[in-house]
Order: sequence, then structure tokens, then C-alpha cells
Amino acid sequence: MSQKTSFKLTEDWTSLVLGFLIIFLFLGGVQFAAPSYQWAGMADLTDSVLSSANLGRILMQFVLVYVLTILGYWLKGDAVGPVVKGFPIIYILTVVALIIAGSKAINDLNLEAVIISLALGLFIRNFLFVPEWLKAALSTELFVKVGLILLGTTIIFSDILKAGTLGLIQSLVVVFSVWYFAFWVCKKLKVDEDMALMISSAVSICGVSAAIATSGAIEGDSKKLSYVISMVLITAIPMMIFMPMIASYLGLSEAVTGAWLGGSIDTSGAVVASGTLVGEEALKISTIVKFSQNVLLGLAAFAISIYWTYSKSAADANGHVEKPTLGVIWERFPKFVIGFLAASLIFSFLLDAETVSSVKGGIKSVQGLWFALAFTSIGLETKFSELFSQDNKKPLYAFVTAQTFNIFITLVLAYFLFGNS
Repeated sequence: MSQKTSFKLTEDWTSLVLGFLIIFLFLGGVQFAAPSYQWAGMADLTDSVLSSANLGRILMQFVLVYVLTILGYWLKGDAVGPVVKGFPIIYILTVVALIIAGSKAINDLNLEAVIISLALGLFIRNFLFVPEWLKAALSTELFVKVGLILLGTTIIFSDILKAGTLGLIQSLVVVFSVWYFAFWVCKKLKVDEDMALMISSAVSICGVSAAIATSGAIEGDSKKLSYVISMVLITAIPMMIFMPMIASYLGLSEAVTGAWLGGSIDTSGAVVASGTLVGEEALKISTIVKFSQNVLLGLAAFAISIYWTYSKSAADANGHVEKPTLGVIWERFPKFVIGFLAASLIFSFLLDAETVSSVKGGIKSVQGLWFALAFTSIGLETKFSELFSQDNKKPLYAFVTAQTFNIFITLVLAYFLFGNS
């Protein structure tokens, strides 16, 4: 099973095939019931999470992602032997992380499942041992890209427009202004360009997902991506805790506070958690604003891929840079973005509400699983001694500066747009 095939797709096309296979399976009536990972005590853990029925649902999801991952390796022309052997271990570790994340104690801390997946992987990589055969089964980019395509099914344009155009206006202004400022700061601090692009997207759009999408668009270095993800997750937690307190001290309304939180905090889970601390209206508006920013993810990746193609065009012997053709742009364009946008358009305009409602729970569960698998893989790939052995002070300064600007500009916009709500 370790022989390579002559047939080969790129990883982007492979993720698109796998993502839409999952979507078509659900739309075709093949349901994979979402497992339950929520528990408050040992009785819940044994009677619910570890019940035979729930373990059966976990097993069915394993079969789905296992078969698709093997198929993905085959489509890419890679040897499937390592994934056949190693993927079950990755899946078991991910399920353990999901069970830990489902406990009431972790829920009360508002920690997302992907954070636990990442932490578990990091612990094993840095304090225990990861064998080479398991490393060969880690396919972070593929897992993330499939998850991002499935994420498109949750981006329903009509919901955003019905909920309020002010959130979309704020998102557009914040994304463009913060992205440009962050990129400018990175260039001033002489941060290399691919790191600058990932930082700018992470701060301005939607944190981890934006950083990963940008990395895919520019074929970025996985160590740099891990560094950006670490900065996003580390800063999201104190922002989630202290921003509601600051809003209360300033006497901001729930509407303004919600718009501020949704536009500033980089992870969706932290946005929901912080909005909940303020009130129902703040939760609603913060979710709308963050959701609106998520819509821009695909468009941003598209623009970045075109910029990257032009900026990296080779110069001839006389120093003249040849403009890339449409063919070159298409070749370098991240195809998973097509899947993200297509899934969003299909679920927004081509399917009726009843159909969307019947499949969205199952697809969302599988989408979350792919992301969790990706973060377990990131953790298993990341060695702290290697990650922080580089001169990482400049990227850190750039990230903190850009995030500070994001907080202030978003507060101003939230006040003027939502101050009379």
C-alpha cells in the first residue's frame, strides 16, 4: 500500500473533491449523526459521551474521514501506507481532545475544542515522542482546506443581510483598513513578506482561518503559520476577558460593545464567549460582525493569491519583470477558495431553507472534526525549541501593534455605526 500512483491532483483540487463529496453525501441523504461530547460529570461522561450509541457515531465519523483521507492521499499521488497506519492515532488523539473540550469545566473557561486539540498535540510533540511513521501521516493543510470548504456551507448571505447591513459595512471598513495597516507595520519592521501577509489577514479578518487560507494562497511555511496561529490564540483569551470589562467601564451600549467585540477578537468562539458576558444583544451583534468578516475570507484569499503571483514573478536577464498570464494566475490560485465560495453560494441561493436546516448540523460537526484534526496535527508538528529559536520579536511586535490598532479603529467605527441602535 506504499506504492505511489501515476494519477495526481494538487492538494487544493484534492481538498475541493473531498469537501464536495461530503456535501453531496449529506445532500443525498447519507447522514452521519453528530456525536455528543458535552458532559458535566462522570455520570454524563459514561452514560452519554461514552455510551455505545455515541461511540457508534464517533466510529462512523472515523470511517468517513479515514476513507476520505486515504482517498485524498491517493488523489495527490502520495503513498497511502503512512496514513493507513498513522491516521487512526491522530483521530484517537483528536477525539480525546474533543472529550476534554466538552467538559463543563473547559466550557466555563470558554476554550474552543481546537485549542485543546492544539495543546494536546503540542504536549506530545514537546514532552513525549512523535515517531517518524506518525509524522508522515500528518496532513495539516489538507485537513484545514477540507474544513474551510465545509465552513462555506455556514456562510449564508441572506442571514447576514437580514441581520443588519451595519455589521457588513463595519466589517468591510475594518478588514481593509486593519489589513493595510498591519501589512505596512510588518514592512516597516522588515518582517518577511509571507509572514506579513499571514499576520495581516489573521488580525483583520478572522484569525486562525484567515492565516491558514493566506498560507495556502502563498504556499507559506508551516512553521511561520504555527507562529501566527499561536499569537492569535494567545491574544484572543485576554481580549475575550478584559474587553467586556473595558466596555462596561466606558459605559458603552450592548450594541456598540457587541460590534466592537465581533470586529476585534480574532476567534469565533472567543467572540461568542465575550458577547455572552455582556448580554443577548451584544452576543447577537458580535456574532453578525464576525460572521460578516468570515464572508470576506474567500475574497481576501483570492486577492492575496493574485498579489503573490505578481510580486513573485521572475525577472529576465535585463531585470524586467514579466507580468504573469491568466494561466499562471489560475495555476497559483488556491482552488480550495473556489470550494469555499461555491459552497456558500449553493447553501445561500440554490437550496431551500428546509434542506439547509436538515443537513447543516451534520456538516458542521464534520467540519469541526476536520479543523480539530488539523490542530492536533499542527501541535504534533510544532517543536517549541525550533519555533522560538528564530528571531521572532519583529513579527510579535508587528502583530501586537496591528492588533492594538484594530481594537481602537473598531471601537470608533462601532460607536459611530451602532451608537444610536
